[in-house]
Amino acid sequence: MTAARATRRVLEPRPSVEVIGEHDEYRVDLERLRFSPYFSRLSAVTQVIAQPGAGPLIHNRLTHTIKVTAVARAIAVEMHDPASPSHALAAEHGCDAVVVQAAASAHDLGHPPFGHLGEAVLDRLARAELGLVDGFEGNAQSYRIVASLDVTEGAPHGLNLTSAVRAAIAKYPWTRFVAPGELASGPVPRGMRRVDGGIEVGKFSAYTVDAADLADARRGLPAFEQSLECSIMDLADDIAYSIHDVDDFYRAGLLGQGSVAREFRGWLADAPILRGLEDETLTRRSAPAGAALERLRRKLHRSDAWIADDDAFAEAVRVVADDLVDGLLAIPFDGSIAAERALSSFTNRWIAALRTSVVPAPAGEARAGLVTLAPLEWHEVEVLKFVHRHFILDRADIAMYQRGLSRVLTRAVKGLTAWVADDLDQYRVPVRLRELIELATEDYARLRAARPEGVPIPDASEVARLGVGRGVIDYIASLSDDQALAVSEAIDGRPDRLWDIGQNL
Repeated sequence: MTAARATRRVLEPRPSVEVIGEHDEYRVDLERLRFSPYFSRLSAVTQVIAQPGAGPLIHNRLTHTIKVTAVARAIAVEMHDPASPSHALAAEHGCDAVVVQAAASAHDLGHPPFGHLGEAVLDRLARAELGLVDGFEGNAQSYRIVASLDVTEGAPHGLNLTSAVRAAIAKYPWTRFVAPGELASGPVPRGMRRVDGGIEVGKFSAYTVDAADLADARRGLPAFEQSLECSIMDLADDIAYSIHDVDDFYRAGLLGQGSVAREFRGWLADAPILRGLEDETLTRRSAPAGAALERLRRKLHRSDAWIADDDAFAEAVRVVADDLVDGLLAIPFDGSIAAERALSSFTNRWIAALRTSVVPAPAGEARAGLVTLAPLEWHEVEVLKFVHRHFILDRADIAMYQRGLSRVLTRAVKGLTAWVADDLDQYRVPVRLRELIELATEDYARLRAARPEGVPIPDASEVARLGVGRGVIDYIASLSDDQALAVSEAIDGRPDRLWDIGQNL
């Protein structure tokens, strides 16, 4: 490890790194993140199920973040054990448990109101309505918060975090603009895919206006490769949400045993038959039980051939069927002590098994970080994630609710953009929104002046327009679920929730 990992973009009036130690610098970062209003806001942002309709025990973004942090720290600490299969990797790359905690604390700061639905809607609006070519992405928004939007004493903008922590936050360490020539032929990292001779980037960790900060943080790291501490955080995120999403749906009464059992038993009984069916047959409404799991098996082979294995997949389906379908789901959750104990036992057992199955990833594998899960556990996580995607997110009632939330965000974005452009009334635009627009405009002006290679450069006439677009998106993304609803309704002339908007204006 070198002192460069603990450097900040702006020198702060504190003892040098050599005097206080790198570890202490990382603790400063951890405290800045945890005391941030963006961190506190996560308690009022949907994870998957909105809390008003499901009760206070359902995860929100803050409780998810806290659990990811706990899992990530445990993995990092265990890697320092000489008996760990990843011990040599930790010694080679540097693995500070506080850096991992800080990255886990920051990884969801940029999630907008209404969970992943909000992310998709804001991306569409940013590109189609506001002309922002790199759109919106929750990971990039998280990085923008720590690099530009949040504040700390002693720095002009951003939290002025150390290079190690900033690098560890970047799960997808690139922008939306990756040229095919930048990557060798063959598999591309998660978050990208090859299309028609080009590369389509779906996940990325920095907008073009923040790319220079990310490059500074990652100086010395291989292109397109996570730092080790980032890989640990990324893995912990996968582990945590694959388990506590099941927890949420079981508590909420949305995960019934009947339909889940039918799918799992259907695949276990008829796997050879299902493998012989055409892809189109598997997607029909009349497809036999087990068809969705068979589609998952095929998808894993297409996207992750480096680890996909039919024997491991079959065993993972059996394990999840035994422990979840025939175990936890066999008795509906009724809020009793016995039900809580059964759920706690399920959760603790799975978290312990997964976090102790961390191994070094194959060298040079584009689809993996520096660490991954052992093959069986990797497949188990994929099967657990399938449960919530297939049995919850595709429900008609949830889809209907999400369409309504989409309209809420669309109304808020269009309404605020029109207000900013209103010559007669723009002087009453909320101060915070005005400041975010000014900051974004300055960022685009700097980008135009720097003209980094490979990045779309705005015309001088576009700088102000792009600043408005990015500032509006930054503002909406910083709201809680309730604040977004209140802003949308107030703009629409409905005063019912006017005083729910709070001080964010």
